[in-house]
Parts: sequence; structure tokens; C-alpha cells
Amino acid sequence: MTTASTATHTGRHITFFVALAVFAQESTWNFYDAQVPPLLREHVGSAALIGLLMGMDNLLGIFIQPWIGNRSDNTRTRWGRRIPYLAVGMPVAALLFAGIPLASTLPSLVALMFAYALVANSFKPLGEALLPDFIRPERRSRANAAVKIASSLTIIVAALISTFLIDSHPKLAFSVPALIMLISAAVLVLRVRDSTSPAYREAVEQDSRPDQYDVPATRMRDIVRDIVTDTDRVRLLVIGAILLFGAAWAASRSLITNYGIESLGLSRGQAGGLTLPSGVAFLLAAYPLALLSERIGRLRVMALGATVFVVSLTVGTLVHTSTATVIAFAVGAVGAAGFVINGAVVLWNLAPSTRVLGTYTALYTVGWASGGFVGPAVVGGLVDLTGWDYMPIDAALFAALALVAVVRIEVLRRRSPAGLAKAL
Repeated sequence: MTTASTATHTGRHITFFVALAVFAQESTWNFYDAQVPPLLREHVGSAALIGLLMGMDNLLGIFIQPWIGNRSDNTRTRWGRRIPYLAVGMPVAALLFAGIPLASTLPSLVALMFAYALVANSFKPLGEALLPDFIRPERRSRANAAVKIASSLTIIVAALISTFLIDSHPKLAFSVPALIMLISAAVLVLRVRDSTSPAYREAVEQDSRPDQYDVPATRMRDIVRDIVTDTDRVRLLVIGAILLFGAAWAASRSLITNYGIESLGLSRGQAGGLTLPSGVAFLLAAYPLALLSERIGRLRVMALGATVFVVSLTVGTLVHTSTATVIAFAVGAVGAAGFVINGAVVLWNLAPSTRVLGTYTALYTVGWASGGFVGPAVVGGLVDLTGWDYMPIDAALFAALALVAVVRIEVLRRRSPAGLAKAL
């Protein structure tokens, strides 16, 4: 087998296992977004407060994920620098998640939500960080598309569990995603050692001979300072665009079940199933959009995706039926795929060294988590003011702001050196 074919085989192999890790994590997060709000609604009447509590996990992620991403970058074990954290965190998070529907009071429910969010955030960026550890930059869009396809499958899984289990067996329904995480964690830990990745080997080599390499700063505050003080602000704008689109996506996902109940008059199970077609749409669109990104540019596909998302949710709000909502969210998911599969890749390709890929992955997830915290709370507040009928268009406002940020990055790209243009 030639070196190129070996690299391709390894790339496909690791892409599958990274996709499995993300599938395990997102199987719980998507069901959490769909079915924890109705549990909160049993104790809380304000949509803004529900949105704020649903954003708690994202607030924790803002602080925990950069720390764990940077810590993993500087970890050296025979298993690698990511797998040890996944081996411990995933099973614990699964057990906490299964306990959420058992809470009978608001304080106990919030406590379990907090504990799950704390543990799950402690390994959330690490599975995805395995991808740039193994995959070379020019192939990362299509590899990340496969990972996002796995993520979209969990949207379908969450919708199916909502449709068939949540109304009749609400406690058992939470155990299904937890079991998926346990099984996936076992497979991942048994089959992957990221100590074999090119990025890990490069870091070890640089550790052994620091005098022969121009090693970039690896402390968190130094990395952040470098991004903030960079003259063109491209990396900061990328994180800002990710935050804004993350706000739109999180608001639309975490409030859609209550929107279906309050505005469309659906049952809890029916409302939870509104996102099923959008999961299929994301699944079908991700890989073709990745190939398109490699051909016409990642930023252009991100801008196109944000535009499609804004237009579809706006039309879905104006044509106020359950069928229109399903179609609008499905078309919006296609647009979201174009944005989501490229956001992390752009940031990875702008990293100054493979030594800090975990930190850059964490910064991507921080941007996404910050949006996930801000979006549901702000859109929930707008719902309190204007009513549930306008929830989708309220969420689309954030995507419109993300589009503005991407357009600005594209302007900077055209003025940039060839290296920056290639990364974007």
C-alpha cells in the first residue's frame, strides 16, 4: 500500500471513529434540547427563564471547554492526549443523563441538568479534535462533513424517540441516548489511540527537541491574546460568526418543541417530531456541500448556508402551519449544513500549529456554546414579548448577523496573502 493510500485508509478509519464519538455525544444533547424544555415547563411558566436554564450548559461550556481543550493539547500518555478524557467522561455523562427525568422537583431537575452539563462539557471538544489530529488540512471539509452527518443522525434519533417513546414512556426515553453513549464510548476507547496521530507525534518530537523548532505559545491566555491582537482579526471574526449562527441554531432547536405545542397546537410527541425531516435534509446535504466547499471556497458556502437558513425560517413563520414549519426547518437545515461543516475547518486551518488543535477546537465549541447560551435566552425573551408565533423568525435574526460577519471575512480574505486565502 502506498503512502497516499495508507493515509487515505487511516483518514477514513479515524473519520468513522470521530463520527462515532460525536454521534454518542450529540445523541444526548439533541434529545436534551428537545425534551428537557417540556420538563422545565412543568415547573416554570416563563419562556425566557426556560431558555436561560436551557442555555446553562452552554454557559458552562464557555469556561470548561477551552480549559479542557488546552489541557488535552499538553497531555502526553501512551493512549494519546484526547482518549483518556473521553474514556472517563462519556460513561459518567450517560448515567447523569439517564437520571434527568427522575427528578420530581425543580431544584433536583436543575441540579441534574447542571451535573450532566458539567461532565459532558469536560470532553465535548475532544472527540472532534481527533479529526484535525489525523486528517490533513485539504481533506478536512469532507471528513468534517462525515462527522456532521453523524451529528444529523442524532437529530433523527431524538425525533424518533420523541415520536414513539416520550408520550408513553418518558423515563425510558432518556435511557436510549444514554445507552448509545455508553456503547459508543466502549468502542471508541477500545479501537482508537491518538498517540499514533501525526499531530501527536509532531508535538512529542517538538517536546524532545525544543531548540530546533519555532514552537508557538501553548498557554491558553497566550493563544487568546494572539487571536485578539492579530491585525486582521480574521480568527476573531470567524469565532464571532460561529457564535451568531450557533445562537440561531440553538434557539430554533431548543424552543421548537414548545413552539409546536403553544403555536401549532400539537402534542408533545408530535412537536418533538417536527425536526425529523430536517435531520434527513442535513444528512443528505452535508457531504455534497463539503465537496462544493472545496471547489468554490468554504466562506462562500457558509454565506450561502446562512442566507438559506434566514429565508426558510422567515417563510416558515409567515406561512403558519405545521407542514410549512416542517418544510422550513428542513430547508433551513440544508443551509445550516453549509455553515456548520465549514466553521470548524476554517478555524483549524488558521491554527498556527498542530500543537494547539485541541485549543482551537475548544474555541470553536466556545463560540458555538456562547451562541447556544445567548440564543435561547434572547429568543425566549422575544417570545415573551411578541408570542410564540414569531419564534422562528426571531431565531433567524441571529443567522442574518452571522451572514454579515461572514461577508466581512470574505472581504478580508480577498485582501489577504495566499496562505490565508487557501485556509478560508
